[in-house]
Amino acid sequence: MPNVNIDLAALVGSRICHDLISPVGAIGNGLELISMSGDPSGPEFGLISGSVINATARIQFFRIAFGLANGNQIVPELEIRTILADTYQESRIDFDWLVEGGVDRGDLRAVFLAILCAETALGRGGLLSITRHASGVWEVVALSDRLTISESSWQSLDQGMPPEGLTPNQVEFGLLPNILEMQGRSLAVKREDDKITLTF
Repeated sequence: MPNVNIDLAALVGSRICHDLISPVGAIGNGLELISMSGDPSGPEFGLISGSVINATARIQFFRIAFGLANGNQIVPELEIRTILADTYQESRIDFDWLVEGGVDRGDLRAVFLAILCAETALGRGGLLSITRHASGVWEVVALSDRLTISESSWQSLDQGMPPEGLTPNQVEFGLLPNILEMQGRSLAVKREDDKITLTF
């Protein structure tokens, strides 16, 4: 996949996320006005409110994972933790973000793509753990006693290649190796019975 295609894909991702965040934010503002003027205790209000929080977090997550990463932009730690907490609050996946301080936007893009890859193995629930070592090496770990593995996706990732016949739900497996190559990094994948580790 030529680099120009990745840049165009990133621009498209940024545009979509930019255009979606405004109407979703407007719904959130409307809910806030309702809570100030009436009784927001009904289950319907809670369902809509929770969905808005999750949708907002997902859009922010996707903007980082699939959008354009400008040079030298640092994403604050609190923003990262908030995005991840709101994204996974209703899921069967627990999350450990074991990284202190802000993260370079380009690095975080690779990390979020790795998270999306790892997440596919946790369809029945589990733990995602992210660590940045002192050397600058990142480690994304998916842990579960019931991993669900798509062999075609993971075999291609082992080889640093996009899956053949790439589908929309595999796009992270196609993008991650290319993004890391652009950053001058290499990806190592270790698969065990109850754990998958992505290191780069």
